Amino acid sequence: MTEYIENRTFDEIKIGDRASLTRTLTKSDIELFAVMSGDVNPAHLDEEYARSDIFHKIIAHGMWGGALISTVLGTMLPGPGTIYLSQTLRFRRPVAIGDTITVAVTVTAKDAEKRRVTLDCQCTNQHGEVVISGSAEVLAPTEKVKRQRVSLPEVLLHKPGANYEAVIQRASMLGTVRAAVVFPAEPAALHGIIEATHANLIDPIIIGPEAPLRRVAETLDINLSAFRLEPTTDGRAAAARAVALARAGTVEAIVDPGVRYYGLLHELVARDTGIADHRRMSHIYAMDVPNYPRLLLITDAGMNTDPTLEEKRAIVQNAIDLALALGIEQPKVAILAAVETISPKLRSTLDAAALCKMVDRGQIVGGIVDGPLAFENAVSPEAARRAKLTSLVAGQADILVAPDLEAGTMLVQQLDHLANAQSAGIIVGGRVPVALPEPSGNPQSVLAACAMAVLVARNGTERQDDGMMG
Repeated sequence: MTEYIENRTFDEIKIGDRASLTRTLTKSDIELFAVMSGDVNPAHLDEEYARSDIFHKIIAHGMWGGALISTVLGTMLPGPGTIYLSQTLRFRRPVAIGDTITVAVTVTAKDAEKRRVTLDCQCTNQHGEVVISGSAEVLAPTEKVKRQRVSLPEVLLHKPGANYEAVIQRASMLGTVRAAVVFPAEPAALHGIIEATHANLIDPIIIGPEAPLRRVAETLDINLSAFRLEPTTDGRAAAARAVALARAGTVEAIVDPGVRYYGLLHELVARDTGIADHRRMSHIYAMDVPNYPRLLLITDAGMNTDPTLEEKRAIVQNAIDLALALGIEQPKVAILAAVETISPKLRSTLDAAALCKMVDRGQIVGGIVDGPLAFENAVSPEAARRAKLTSLVAGQADILVAPDLEAGTMLVQQLDHLANAQSAGIIVGGRVPVALPEPSGNPQSVLAACAMAVLVARNGTERQDDGMMG
């Protein structure tokens, strides 16, 4: 039904008239108010700080209650057409998350000559205690207004990189790994590497043409002499040198903060000089997706073009092993396809069914695997319920396994550009992990990619395996 808001004109208003509304404070209310106002006082946003503060808990901004008083005045009494002239407020008690606040305004005086109305304002909590009191003076409308209530936009609150924080913290406690960094040729890329160094994730060996590296460092006011630098003639030589250091055991990880312009993938899988080991290498994106409650791993969207069933088995196992290293217990793996039914006409559904049977036979271990699953049923509990799926994975997947590289790449790009997701990539399955942050050099992506490399290197996720090498 259509809702309307209607004012009360100066002539309609009587002494003693009253209007009120009730709201329950949520964490999202506090965060939204902080975004709008820029007030990031830790008393409102930092739980650790708040526990040591005078109130020992997160409390609302005082003006959150003041804003609710404004809401009553502007939409109810007097309503549309009201001009706010003055407001006094006295803050008597803190308002905490979960408190239910009733905001009431009562007309106490009218000035007919100036059309001014004075209102007593009080906010009380669920215990009847006054938390805010004050007085407002407004210029009341003289003409009747009745308007359809405006439908407000839905607000999605998401802290960029929030799902990376636990991974970065987990890795930072394990000590740095020596990492070969492939030619950070852009300021954002080099800045990300410095951030990862300061975060106790990597001890970098920076590889690439010396002159451009020093020019980039100068733009950031960074002294490269504080880091080990290995000059090369060009980016391709930098990629080859990084792989050689990994093959020799000099470094525990490789980091490419660029876009792999320099043939790194070719160098990784070169038969006699690469780092392919006892199992197939595969690429995994760790996605921080707004409105998805957990880190989402997507594979393979960067290395294996059209994997066979045996190659998919290795891809799935690699992703499970990474998830375990990240601290995800019993990761839930969705094998993606267009439909949930198994069809001889769709190879992806046949492969999904076979992969699930491999789990039963112990050929894939450490996770819960189900498929075929369509994307929506893999990530949406509501969609899974509508589809009447009985599954431990549907609606809550930690890992999405794409049918092929094209599908995986399109999925990642769609999440990046339409869902405002962030991505951090890693290649696993070789002698050392290879961290591949976003090409933009986003510091959060660099930190997350390096953190994953640390966890892989330190947790020994390279499982002995009879599968094919990369």
